[in-house]
Amino acid sequence: MLLVTRRTLENTLRGAVKRFGLIITKTAGGTFTRRAVAAMELDPAYAAFAQPIPAVLETVAAQIRVYERQLQSVVRGNATIAGLMTVPGIGYLSALAFYSTIEDPARFKRSDDVGPYLGLTPRTHQSGEVDWSGRITKTGDNMTRAYLFEAANVILTRVTKPTPLRAWGLRLKERSGMKKAQVAVARKLAVMMHAIWSDGTEFEWRAAA
Repeated sequence: MLLVTRRTLENTLRGAVKRFGLIITKTAGGTFTRRAVAAMELDPAYAAFAQPIPAVLETVAAQIRVYERQLQSVVRGNATIAGLMTVPGIGYLSALAFYSTIEDPARFKRSDDVGPYLGLTPRTHQSGEVDWSGRITKTGDNMTRAYLFEAANVILTRVTKPTPLRAWGLRLKERSGMKKAQVAVARKLAVMMHAIWSDGTEFEWRAAA
């Protein structure tokens, strides 16, 4: 909620700059917010509108840091979350989301059952001679699914270290497109993370197929 609030306030500042016809040049090491504050000297009307926003932004940012410290304290000393974070693309927020959503890995007889639980399998329709698969079901927790998509995108676009998982995803991307590859890799990640949690192991780069 706070992240959304921060983004809304930042977009409000961006809109104000355009509305008042101001041009903010880039400065070395300066964020947009700092440049927007500096532009208050250029237009009194803009300053009157924009002046409260940076103060609210700083308050929101401070509270975000408080939450981040709390979440990081949960991560420290938790062997399960540490094991999940060995998976490429999975940071502490993704690991925490998966951890809180699954709760108990014993709920699932097989690791493959986690994909459908998180809505990462295609919808199917069967009627007479008609049998087709559509978009993913999107059941389960939206935030966890979004984090897995983000992790899948990291693996496909940023990770450079060779791993069978990335190679498999890239082959699928060439064959079926980026979106389907992201879904498939996200589903594989969910399965692997459940297996890692169940076995108490870590991600193995060479064996991750």
